[in-house]
Amino acid sequence: MAGLLGIPNLDQACALVVHPVPDHAAALMRQLKAIGLRVIHAWPDLPAWAITADFVFYDTDMGYDAQFPWEPGQAPMPMIALVGSEAPGRIEWAARMGADALLLKPVGSSGAFSALLMAHHSFELRQSLNAEIKQLRHRVSARQTVVQAVALLSAHGKSQDAAYDQLRQMAMAWRINVEDAALRIVENAKDEGNLRDCN
Repeated sequence: MAGLLGIPNLDQACALVVHPVPDHAAALMRQLKAIGLRVIHAWPDLPAWAITADFVFYDTDMGYDAQFPWEPGQAPMPMIALVGSEAPGRIEWAARMGADALLLKPVGSSGAFSALLMAHHSFELRQSLNAEIKQLRHRVSARQTVVQAVALLSAHGKSQDAAYDQLRQMAMAWRINVEDAALRIVENAKDEGNLRDCN
């Protein structure tokens, strides 16, 4: 969806406007249509296809968790909070829902394009960071599993170096990577209550 210089191609992107009063959201919807987006209004129930929208604008004054078919903060698209009341509880809720950008109400004749770009950028950055965190957690878990497997293999009098070498040889024999071989050994030991010959 990204275009030149990281600016998303918004032509025919779908924006879902979740607002209790369509007339109050009319200025926003006009802006979005002028930019080239397809715009759908919904309240209070969201259509089944909402999860496939490219952007969601949501009212923070009357919105609520159960309105969305995803967990708070787990939206699969950029979320733009439409902020009227600056009551701390409502701002906190907007943040918990995963606001990638804010647009103050009443929405005038400008601001939607900036909000779209900011939301797109924030969402992409968050997705990238989440993927990196997931990968790092997987690596840490895999390393811990390798350490456990080496400890199991060295429990029979082998040095740690010899146990790691055996783990590498087992991985080659099984044609899998060392981490997967370590996982197989650890799971086997858990199933049997002790380590058996995995060859």
